[in-house]
Amino acid sequence: MLKNEKILVTGATGTLGSMVGRALAKENEVWGLARYADPLTIERSQRDGIRPLAVDMALPDFASTPQDFTCLLHFAHTRLGADAFPEAVRVNAVGPGLLMQHCRKLKATLVVSSTAVYTPQADIWHPLAEGDPIGGAFAPWAPTSPASKLSLEATSKLAAEAFGIPTVIARLNTTYGPGRGAKGGMPVMDMETVLRGDPVRTFADPYPHSPIHFEDIVEQIEALLSAASAPATLINWCGDEVVTQREWCEMVGSFAGVTPDLQVQPLAGAPCGNVGDNRQRLALTGPCKRRFSSAYRELYDALITGAARV
Repeated sequence: MLKNEKILVTGATGTLGSMVGRALAKENEVWGLARYADPLTIERSQRDGIRPLAVDMALPDFASTPQDFTCLLHFAHTRLGADAFPEAVRVNAVGPGLLMQHCRKLKATLVVSSTAVYTPQADIWHPLAEGDPIGGAFAPWAPTSPASKLSLEATSKLAAEAFGIPTVIARLNTTYGPGRGAKGGMPVMDMETVLRGDPVRTFADPYPHSPIHFEDIVEQIEALLSAASAPATLINWCGDEVVTQREWCEMVGSFAGVTPDLQVQPLAGAPCGNVGDNRQRLALTGPCKRRFSSAYRELYDALITGAARV
């Protein structure tokens, strides 16, 4: 784990940003950048040992933002509708590029992108590798995400080379962990849907993923930062196992003694597979410590006892 660094975490009120900031604040000086529209989020960050920094990436004003951070961890992302592509690119790509320019003395930067940038493959089991085609994806749950994430990668690459900032761009796969609803990730949202007795609506079946647990994400940050370079390094940030959406729904069914109802509604252009090639990440971080089946069971037990964190 990182120690004695001055770290800026963007998206500090989000699920991953807050978790990462809280973990790193134990041994580092951590600042959290977010809009902080709700005063309660300021209090929560302060309780976690994070210094809140209110900045709106739509119209970023970095006048009160220190320039002497040693590490930048960029998790911030906004999901907007199909009628808001310019706004999404402004917030998700231009703002972060300007932030890197402002903090150009950084020793290392981690920019979180997404496997949603990959062009869907005919073979749904194909492990998407860093050199595979990009730009042909459609994300029905967040129409602007693929385009704005590609824009983020472009601005990050430019900032890395123009300002000599060692940068690693991590294309994040499906995440899961403690939390409810979207805060727990797609597998947890589906868990709650199955337990309510509602149908799980999907556009693909079996729909394979390479899920990674929140805690593995936190523990792998230092190793990923070690790969930061200028020009930027590109790495898939995914788990080590392939698990389908049907499989995790059926796991919940076996835990609870119910039969999950998956209703498939195909959607043209939507990716039917999200398997990541983990070889580059594995060489840096070593294997993930959480196996999906046991970690998912723990999340189920916490959920039904009311112990799942929000």
